[in-house]
Amino acid sequence: MTDYAFGLNTFGDLAFADDGTALEAGATLRQVVKEAQLADELGIDLFALGEHHRSEFAISSPEVVLGAMAQATRNIRLGTAVTVLSSDDPVRVYERFATLHALANGREEIMLGRGSFTESFPLFGYDLADYDALFVEKNRLWDKLRHGQPVTNKGDFTTLLDDTQVYPKLPKGESIPTVLAVGGSPESILRAVTFDYPIVIAIIGGEPTRFRPYVDLYRQALRQFKKPRRPLGMHAHGVILEDEDRAKAVGWQYIKAEMDRIGIDRGWAPMTRDRFEFETGRGAYYVGTPAQVAAKIARNMQALDMQRFDLVYGTGGQLLSDRLATIHNYGEKVIPRVREILAGAEPQDVAPHGAATAATATDATGPATNAAKPKVTATDAATAPTATAAPQPTATDTIADAQPGAAEAAHD
Repeated sequence: MTDYAFGLNTFGDLAFADDGTALEAGATLRQVVKEAQLADELGIDLFALGEHHRSEFAISSPEVVLGAMAQATRNIRLGTAVTVLSSDDPVRVYERFATLHALANGREEIMLGRGSFTESFPLFGYDLADYDALFVEKNRLWDKLRHGQPVTNKGDFTTLLDDTQVYPKLPKGESIPTVLAVGGSPESILRAVTFDYPIVIAIIGGEPTRFRPYVDLYRQALRQFKKPRRPLGMHAHGVILEDEDRAKAVGWQYIKAEMDRIGIDRGWAPMTRDRFEFETGRGAYYVGTPAQVAAKIARNMQALDMQRFDLVYGTGGQLLSDRLATIHNYGEKVIPRVREILAGAEPQDVAPHGAATAATATDATGPATNAAKPKVTATDAATAPTATAAPQPTATDTIADAQPGAAEAAHD
């Protein structure tokens, strides 16, 4: 039987009290910990935090917040969405996650991404000209570190290590579950496969089925690399309220505000009402009643052969009562209904979500454009960790970028 998983993600958007008063960062952080407690009580599988260094987000150090959550929860997995590895030190990242491993008793998960929000690069002294090279080299070092064993390393952007043990050590045989956040590039798919990482595609715009070519590429690459199938997931923004009109009103106010803010930096046009209605209908937003959202999640998970779905809640801040209502509806009504719908699907030969090598996405492309299948070129293969083993799909043409949002703007 297929092992499905359902998570919640937040980027730590500064929240609003029900009277409309904006919460400061400290109050928002404490609120997010309470929301993780609620998710744990509701039996939701995963709670993951974004990393941002901007005024509208409270979370710049997700591992610290996850440490607080570890002491306030019992069963839920606790992760990042994402850790911007390119502008961090993999050794320090290991130390933080090995510490979290102990505090959470093995419930941690790291999601690696390049970071399409790029404010961390100048903040920590990195040159954006090295954007791709930083991620490739640091990913290779992370893949050695995550097992908790002595590491040897030499690189242009990383520490020289000679059979060095980094602390705290992990218990024997354990490792830090790692996922790779991927967007619209064959290189990212190949990188995930060669490192044997599960992937999550974060889709924030357009019809989710446009990403089927990347799912097919991932499955084909797994076969050609002779790797076991790993859970494949997606994440997307949503608001789930009992009243459809209220859910749409909240989504229009807050999701639009967030996307328009991001668009200022990226040259996107402000979101129109027609665009919003498209996204809540056939597109990437899961906004509506529990029954509507459950049907849409199940439909897209089946169409894309997904075993995992993460809902990004609280986008743009939102009132506390609406945030909590979305969490309650997701845990109490949506997830059980999706599981019912998927129960008749053919089971997939997929390693469980809790596997040590397992454990969730990124550039924006536009609404309803039909995606052609991605092409893997020699250049694509060269950026993957094992270039000589790169698969050669027969697909042609890469997915062309359009307006904002086919994949999560905060991840890959």
